[in-house]
Amino acid sequence: MRSRILPTLFLLFFLSGFCSLLYQIVWLRLAFAAFGVITPVVSVVLSVFMAGLAVGSWFGGRWIEHWTRQSALSPLLFYAVLEGAIGVGAFVVPRLFSIGEAALLGSGEMNSTYYLLLSAAIIAVAILPWAICMGATFPFVMAYIRRRRDAFPTSFSYLYLANVLGAMTGAALTAYVLVELLGFSKSLLLGAAVNLLIAAVAVGLGRGDRAVDEGARRPAEVGEEVSIVRNLPVAAGLLRTILFLTGFTAIGMEVVWTRAFTVITTTTVYAFALLLTTYLGATAVGSLLYRRHVRQQKSWSLERLLGLLAVSAFLPLLVNDFRLHPSVAGVVVSLIPFCAGLGYLTPLLIDLHAEGQPRRAGNAYALNILGCILGPLVAGYVLLPWLGVKWSLLLLGVPYTLLFLSRLAEVGLSKAITGAAVGIGVLILAWTSWTYEDVKFPDPVVVRRDHTATVISYGSGFERRMLVNGVGITSLTPITKFMAHLPLSNLNRRPESALVICFGMGTTFRSALSWGIDVTAVELVPSVRDAFGFYHSDASRVLQNPRGRVVIDDGRRFLKRTTDRFDVILIDPPPPVEAAASGLLYSQDFYELAKLRMKEDGILQQWIFTPAEERMVASIYAAVTKAFPYVRVFRPIESAGFHILASMQPMPRIDMAETVGRMPDAARDDVMEWFERGSIETIIQAMLDKEIDSATFGIALDVEQVRPLTEDHPYNEYFALRRLIARSNNSLKLIR
Repeated sequence: MRSRILPTLFLLFFLSGFCSLLYQIVWLRLAFAAFGVITPVVSVVLSVFMAGLAVGSWFGGRWIEHWTRQSALSPLLFYAVLEGAIGVGAFVVPRLFSIGEAALLGSGEMNSTYYLLLSAAIIAVAILPWAICMGATFPFVMAYIRRRRDAFPTSFSYLYLANVLGAMTGAALTAYVLVELLGFSKSLLLGAAVNLLIAAVAVGLGRGDRAVDEGARRPAEVGEEVSIVRNLPVAAGLLRTILFLTGFTAIGMEVVWTRAFTVITTTTVYAFALLLTTYLGATAVGSLLYRRHVRQQKSWSLERLLGLLAVSAFLPLLVNDFRLHPSVAGVVVSLIPFCAGLGYLTPLLIDLHAEGQPRRAGNAYALNILGCILGPLVAGYVLLPWLGVKWSLLLLGVPYTLLFLSRLAEVGLSKAITGAAVGIGVLILAWTSWTYEDVKFPDPVVVRRDHTATVISYGSGFERRMLVNGVGITSLTPITKFMAHLPLSNLNRRPESALVICFGMGTTFRSALSWGIDVTAVELVPSVRDAFGFYHSDASRVLQNPRGRVVIDDGRRFLKRTTDRFDVILIDPPPPVEAAASGLLYSQDFYELAKLRMKEDGILQQWIFTPAEERMVASIYAAVTKAFPYVRVFRPIESAGFHILASMQPMPRIDMAETVGRMPDAARDDVMEWFERGSIETIIQAMLDKEIDSATFGIALDVEQVRPLTEDHPYNEYFALRRLIARSNNSLKLIR
């Protein structure tokens, strides 16, 4: 069996892990589109995934051997049904998301507890059945192995290694290759095809499967492997505690790492993919080392593993201290020891508990995954909002220090003293480290945290800045004023209403209100709205204006649920243009939706921040021109970038005098607020002089050769492959 069947099972579990992470990445992005680009969506998707794995592992381990006895069918035939069902889920989940999104449009702002609970319930209904099928695959295939002549008690770790390697490959390949080439829908189609292939192979193996009597198995080989795990004295209660804690802390830390290192890894989709791939890759290395030790008839002691985890849990804080100017490489290297330690410890403990029995393996794995369910919820909703990134990581790492100290009596006095000193020393060093929240910014400094992000406001005068998760978002600049004044002054009548998507420092919202119209601003992060007063001394008065309101919601979702129609819609997505999920505010689908909420002659203003890849700008511009027949383009009054005005009706060019004449006195004062020299006439003329002919602009970008950006194919977010090819081509040209 080992020469033929086991490699096949290893390959099947590799492919199954590949599909699981492909689905997780794509489903998460689709959940963002349906329920909002907010941290709770990430936490819920991860937790529901883990909940399904736990339920499937427990339920499958409990019932698979009973089912096979009652039906006289091979466990692999049941496994084939699971894989086929998962393939079907690839198409069902997006449909359920769409139905749930429509059902929730009347539930109010996404910041409300009511909305968060309902959206979590819908995500659970959509994902849970397929995640349960994924979780049940382990005990089902273990039951098949147990029936064979060469059954072995470490079968869980064997399958676990294959699954983790596949998951790592799925995470990297999906983010860096598949979505860029195929888009989301075709990537899901590929995953479903692989699941169906797995099911077909399993059916082929299962049809000829016959159970072997206990007496016909090879006890010598079994005994050799049992001796490895039985030589590790671990009380059942401690084993279960460690399994739960490793799941809880590992996924909890993953959520904190994502926020802690955003400023280092950037805000692109590749940042999350990098962290996820590193986590899975290092876990696979640890599991591979454990499997190697199994073959060599040895294993590391529990004390050694806990000591490794007690130290390495704090390495990300130490290595990425902001006083040391951390890098992406530093982030990756700092995560590897901890994740590798977990990759060794988790399958070791489950092998020790299960000894090859599907039911016991299912119970142990379910307990580990139960921790994985609770970890991201506690980290996202409790630790990060209340404690920040450093104290969250410290708190999640302390259990390993305590577990290690509790086992020091097993290693001898000298090793105990050394181990205790090292563990406590590392903890103290981590406590004194700096994250981006601890950097000494120019006074004054205000730090606000919520379940979505950490917002830091600092500086004075025109040097005031806003950081969201350590990343600079905006500054006090006339550009944000003209995002409002430019489209409002080009409307062919007196404006009555405006919608601002992305609040930022509140400058555009404030400028739009100076026209004496109704203004609605939509912002994802509550702390961004709450920071308004730091940047504008009249913020309280502005917020009390009965004609203005700030809604905590996703801009795309707000457009779907509002019944209002606006004269102008002003969009300023967070930089850079490549930012994760920003494609939802640049897509042709979004512009088609915006048209439904614009009055017949309304104007949409889209700000594109540069520097950005020219082909990205072209893709966005192509999406705009596909949705709107009339488009105008302006360079900003200062710095770089583009104001794009789009409408369903012609926007006749008006001269400076008419533009100024259309502006209320308050709007003129707002324009001049930050200009020490010049007049309103010279400023407006300077702005009008920066218009670019839209046809010439499109030709310069070679728009016809670029795919318009869509929600299914977000050209701006997925760019690694084409940039790699471009660099390779440039290198070849230089060589030639």
